[in-house]
Amino acid sequence: MSGPKRVRAAVSVATVWTSPDSPRPLDEPALRHPAAITEWLGAMTVKDKLDLNGANRIQTQMLYGTEAVVAEENGDWVKVFIPEQSTRKEGAGYPGWVPKRQLTEASAQSSVNQWTEVSAPRALLTFRSPKAEIELSFLTRLPVIEETNDGVVVDTPHGEGFLPKDQVRIASRPASSGVEEEHAGKRPVRQGMRFIGLPYLWGGMSSFGYDCSGFAYSMHKSQGILIPRDASDQAVRGQVVERERLEPGDLLFFAYEEGKGRVHHVGIYAGDNRMLHSPDSEGCIELVELDGYKLAKEHCISRRYW
Repeated sequence: MSGPKRVRAAVSVATVWTSPDSPRPLDEPALRHPAAITEWLGAMTVKDKLDLNGANRIQTQMLYGTEAVVAEENGDWVKVFIPEQSTRKEGAGYPGWVPKRQLTEASAQSSVNQWTEVSAPRALLTFRSPKAEIELSFLTRLPVIEETNDGVVVDTPHGEGFLPKDQVRIASRPASSGVEEEHAGKRPVRQGMRFIGLPYLWGGMSSFGYDCSGFAYSMHKSQGILIPRDASDQAVRGQVVERERLEPGDLLFFAYEEGKGRVHHVGIYAGDNRMLHSPDSEGCIELVELDGYKLAKEHCISRRYW
């Protein structure tokens, strides 16, 4: 008996919606194939971005090639579970709805020996026939068909594609930091510093825009560490770290009611009493001093995953 149907994201970033009715007319660029993520984000006002959260429109996002399990189909929409994004909402993976046009059936990949991962903030995937290109996010992961002198030929939802050598790394090989014996916790911080100034996006899981927990998740994933998708779940896993024992790479969690209520934010401790985080829909990824920061009194717990 065959298992559940599996699909792959067939656009650079597939936004995962709460329901098929969640998108607004202004979200149409994000629903296309190919998805026009830059156009979509560029046209939204701060008020529009705040509404993504306020109206509970977006759940999360999937990068190009990411596999998901089909839970339900409804017309032009598919409900999926994303296994690599763990959540207490659903044991099979993060749930939500994606336009059918942005998905393709997953082929068997049991014979894949190597994977390549986008190591640059963005990478340009090109196709020879028909001639086309897709701008991919940091951490997009695809099976390797062949390595060449100037890049990697990869298997994609659209057939064979090519990625430049200086924009990717072979995932089975450790990322080189140029720093001998680097402190393990400094690695996600170092990766995160590359994205300072990137605007926040509710539900964001790509280098086009991250939310707070998506940023923490992705910087850990860049080091081969899979943590839960949401801040509320991240806050109950990992190793508890006392404030005086914080080290770079530890996660700082913030809760309403001066730390006694529901967890609503996460940042990455960067050392020297500083935090790297993606703050809110009005801001961008930033490095801030913890003393005097507006959320300082809401710090409730810290966790270590590295």
